Amino acid sequence: FREALAREGISLIAEMKRASPSQGPIRPGASVTGVVQAYERGGASASSVLTEGEYFGGGLADLEEARAAVALPLLRKDFILDRYQLLEARAAGADAALLIVAGLSSDDLHVLLEASRDLGLDALVETHDAAEVETAIDAGADIIGINNRNLHTLEVDVETTFSLLELLPDGVVSVAESGITGRAIVERLEEAGADAVLVGESLMRADDPAAATADLLGRVC
Repeated sequence: FREALAREGISLIAEMKRASPSQGPIRPGASVTGVVQAYERGGASASSVLTEGEYFGGGLADLEEARAAVALPLLRKDFILDRYQLLEARAAGADAALLIVAGLSSDDLHVLLEASRDLGLDALVETHDAAEVETAIDAGADIIGINNRNLHTLEVDVETTFSLLELLPDGVVSVAESGITGRAIVERLEEAGADAVLVGESLMRADDPAAATADLLGRVC
């Protein structure tokens, strides 16, 4: 997963999700196979699969289906709080798991990062502000996501990524998350030094997810 994001040029993690807390239903009846195969055709470097059921309409079966459908590296995206969920992710075919700094103590983040490595999983460590970036760095995260969505208001400000990128040390792979809706934003993020973008809603709403994926990357599908 990390290698796919660290390649030359900006990489895209294309997300499979049926709903979200901020937007409600997005594509309730979406076929996992159809969506992730479209992402692969469009040139995505990896795919994120929501496995949380209550707010995002996902499940571990979605991750298993995605693994059977594509060769892309897969991220399990969920509220991961213990090692058992990492075991589940590995068993279902994930190459990486999401760890959210805002939802974990510093000690728990250290423990889960270590457990991820022991299981052969990469960890995308998600942050929202400078203090959380510092926590992620101190824990030894080598893939740090910057989420542009304010967890308290659910408002999105892409400038968050631009202000926090400069805090990341060399060697850390950076991922911009939320509010990335078009090629122009992707180009700005690439110029600013982001290694990857994670995009879900705009791709899930697209009539042709493969073409929308290619458009974000400045390609023709």
